[in-house]
Amino acid sequence: MNIEVSLAQRARVHAALGDPGRLAIVDALVSGDAAPSELAGRLGIGSNLVAHHLKVLEQTGVVRRVRSEGDRRRTYVTLVPETLGSLPIGSEHRAPRVVFVCAQNSARSQLAAALWGVRSPVPATSAGTRPASRIHPGAEAAATRHGLKIRSRRPRHVSEVAHDDDLIVAVCDQAHEELGDGRRLHWSIPDPAPAGTDDAFDQAVDRLSTRVAQLAGTVRPSLTTDNGDTDDRDTS
Repeated sequence: MNIEVSLAQRARVHAALGDPGRLAIVDALVSGDAAPSELAGRLGIGSNLVAHHLKVLEQTGVVRRVRSEGDRRRTYVTLVPETLGSLPIGSEHRAPRVVFVCAQNSARSQLAAALWGVRSPVPATSAGTRPASRIHPGAEAAATRHGLKIRSRRPRHVSEVAHDDDLIVAVCDQAHEELGDGRRLHWSIPDPAPAGTDDAFDQAVDRLSTRVAQLAGTVRPSLTTDNGDTDDRDTS
């Protein structure tokens, strides 16, 4: 019976992805989350049609919506990795370096860069839109528990770090919204700092690890490979 249920669910997912518009939405969400309006603009699809496609994808468990931690009026659409399994989706990115950005550059972006260093040979670093004075102790403790190396010496502003040809990944809603218009990826990862518990930081690591693994498989180094800041790359 479990096999039959699994086959039926897989059939529904494949049927949902049989529409070019829905497949384009899923491809766009592999690398990062997006608001429905962002999907409409990026893909050149009318808002009503995007709403219809998202309804179908939600009903089949391919995507879910999360409310922004920054602007609570906004919602973002994110993929459900367990539903998609090993389906071949997504597109390739080329960049000399990946820069992970969160508001304070004290937890999520630091952990994402550390995870990236284990997964990819493409260099990575991190930055913030409103840098804190220090890295959060909970992030440092989580990195130790998961065998990760946080290499940034201090939180830094994105203007100090990012170059035009970097692949920017905003790992929190606030940073994505504060950065304004511009080409980048967005992951809606909840902030572990308000709870401050080991479990909250471990959950952030788990969520980031899944996203990093997905993206690392699609990023290839561009011809320019040295931006002069590769301190977050794990070379061990």
